[in-house]
Amino acid sequence: MLFALLGDIHSSKEDLQAVLAQISDEAPDATIIGTGDLYECTVSKKDLHGQTYPTVEEVIKYPEGIDELLTFPSIYGNQEERILLLTKQSEPIRDFLNDLPEALKIETAVVIHGHQWPHNEAEAWLAEYLPEVHLVFHGHTHRSSFTSDGQSVPISWNDELPVVGSRNIVNVGAVVGFREWVLYDSEKQNVRFMKASKG
Repeated sequence: MLFALLGDIHSSKEDLQAVLAQISDEAPDATIIGTGDLYECTVSKKDLHGQTYPTVEEVIKYPEGIDELLTFPSIYGNQEERILLLTKQSEPIRDFLNDLPEALKIETAVVIHGHQWPHNEAEAWLAEYLPEVHLVFHGHTHRSSFTSDGQSVPISWNDELPVVGSRNIVNVGAVVGFREWVLYDSEKQNVRFMKASKG
């Protein structure tokens, strides 16, 4: 089965449209899965002082029509966490964000955002909290990367890379600014790092 994994959209409707168009061309039968940070929180982490806002609209970048593109299952990221922290009232968008899971399973793989572990400590965190999982997809850093059994694997766009090690960690990159995503073939057990062109 084919899965298209994308994340770190940060409310960038134009970049998301480009990636979804490429997925439609390259892998129209793929199941799309989001890796979090669908929306951009407009209040930075350093400006958190326990305050709350009366509406979600005050803390979210929310371009018109973006919800119509976000039709695929996703997990939450640190942007969603911050939006929820800054608001308390029930609103459709807040309720949607509040219902997003921390992780999703796709067959034997796990999708998680990546803000859960300290910078560059994915291996240690996953060994402690998800020791049985051999394939993990995440985002968060906005940098596409692939490690297999602790070794960094060079990536080239559109090349098939096998995910056969005992621990494979795939950073799917960012939609915002980079238009990156990953195509995972669970039958062939490989991934392809993809990048939609600009303009």
